[in-house]
Amino acid sequence: MNWIVPRYDYPSQISDIEATLLAQMRDLLNGGQYILGQAVTDFEREFATYIGTKHAIGVNSGTDALILALHALGIGQGDEVITVTNSFHATALAIVRVGAIPVLVDCKPDTFLIDLGQVEQKISRRTRAVIVVHLFGQSVDMAAVHDLAKRNGLLIVEDCAQAIGALSGEKKVGSTSDAGCWSFAPSKNLAAAGDAGAVTLNNPKLSDRLSHMRHFGQTRQNEHRVPGYNSRLDTIQALVLRNKLPCVDKWGAARVRIASIYRERLDGLPIAFQRGARTGEHVYHLFQIKTDLRNDLLSHLRRRGIDAVVRYPTPIHLQEAFGDLGYRTGDLPVSEALAEHSLCLPLHPAMTDDQVGFVCASIHSFFSG
Repeated sequence: MNWIVPRYDYPSQISDIEATLLAQMRDLLNGGQYILGQAVTDFEREFATYIGTKHAIGVNSGTDALILALHALGIGQGDEVITVTNSFHATALAIVRVGAIPVLVDCKPDTFLIDLGQVEQKISRRTRAVIVVHLFGQSVDMAAVHDLAKRNGLLIVEDCAQAIGALSGEKKVGSTSDAGCWSFAPSKNLAAAGDAGAVTLNNPKLSDRLSHMRHFGQTRQNEHRVPGYNSRLDTIQALVLRNKLPCVDKWGAARVRIASIYRERLDGLPIAFQRGARTGEHVYHLFQIKTDLRNDLLSHLRRRGIDAVVRYPTPIHLQEAFGDLGYRTGDLPVSEALAEHSLCLPLHPAMTDDQVGFVCASIHSFFSG
């Protein structure tokens, strides 16, 4: 379908860098540094500087970032890791993949973010870590997370996949925990041209461990110290990310501007927004609205050529893949209600004022009957 308001605009992301990027790719293809080339090292250094950490380790995907971070932190068989149920499948999948047990909690009804009160209630003698998810681009209160973790002796992993550039307090997400995990999938605010991810951290020993683990556990060629993974950031993807990284804050500001228009023009309608973010604490990877008429509104928008979508229509605790955890409908009601009543409006930095206006007018026309 030819959308009047599409969900993404990929050409706009490379229009200013296309010539430089293609020249760099040509040199790479001729030079042969296809795996862990210099561009990977350069991107890791630049990304760590941007986030505010000592280290960044590039990996194959955001899912692998979570798996390798948990593994490197020593989390494994029989350990419990607490996380939120209204997230992408990969957040809980990573816990299972290292042999640990996901313990799922609900989100807050206003922020849509992890309910730290429930986290505290779920801590047991087997709990090793908590994974907080900066969902839709809005940051979790990391000061509160650190307080909870310190009191209970827990490790902290941040799923930052949707929140590059977002602040929590005065520091960027992914900069203060044991590990910040990033996805650069094509839909993300900093997008590769395929799968890519990274882990940000400040511990040099953990950084070395992750560097070896992602590369077959090698310290050098054919010297394998640990059973590792084949999860290396592709050099071509590193080139794409290096060229886009300087644009992230500009693109983030454009997202915030569009979100503010949505909030202003849709105010007073029978819908609710994600709330609780202070200045700088939301980068609007997704713009979520909640309404009791979600399905009808979604159909109305899509008929008009607006590529709205439902994100996470089934919470993790009700997914068949995690059925052996024993959760049932009604166990985590806030997330279940969000899954039934929320939808995502198109929002990307290249949206025109006319497109934003058309989305708002279409929503008004729906509620006016």
